[in-house]
Amino acid sequence: MTTAPRGRPRSFDRGEALRQAAHLFWLHGFSGTSTRMLATALGISSSSLYAAFGTKAALFDEAVRTYAQRYSEIYAGAVAEPTVARVIERLLTDSVNEFTRANEGHPGCLTSSAVMADAPPTSNVRAYVAELQSSDEDLLTSRIERGIQEGDLTAGTNASLVTELVQTIWHGLSVRAELGATREELLRIATTAPTLARPDPLSQSRKA
Repeated sequence: MTTAPRGRPRSFDRGEALRQAAHLFWLHGFSGTSTRMLATALGISSSSLYAAFGTKAALFDEAVRTYAQRYSEIYAGAVAEPTVARVIERLLTDSVNEFTRANEGHPGCLTSSAVMADAPPTSNVRAYVAELQSSDEDLLTSRIERGIQEGDLTAGTNASLVTELVQTIWHGLSVRAELGATREELLRIATTAPTLARPDPLSQSRKA
């Protein structure tokens, strides 16, 4: 005789629930997304939603944190490439593929969109995202500095300035995705950007 497992199994997949919640927050903002809308989209009751996430603010916080982690994983994967040119290309192309995921229903990057301006004032999610983005940028800068030391880039290259340029392109690609640019259009830019890592790039004498 098989013993039934204790406890009541969840009636929804948490990862899918967070994806659905992120989609609603993207469309309507935090204030415009009601608990009823969230419960309906997730296919659960309001009481189950509260039991799973606590509050709407807590659900927003977890959805954004989960979403932001996806980009940190992209950075971590990109810096493992053997050359800085490949690092930049992989970072941007993988990000473009993420910006234009058809099943997300919201092009661009949630964490750099206007949705974040509507985040609840009691949540520290914006500070978390800022810290995560800063950590990602530091990771990229360290990898570029290593490339300079290894002779992959010209001595005197300004690693911080290269990082700033890559980040500017990254945010621009996100905005263009949100405005309706296709994956193919964005990938053309992403695959051209690695020219930043060719010899005679941004030297120390051309600091901003």
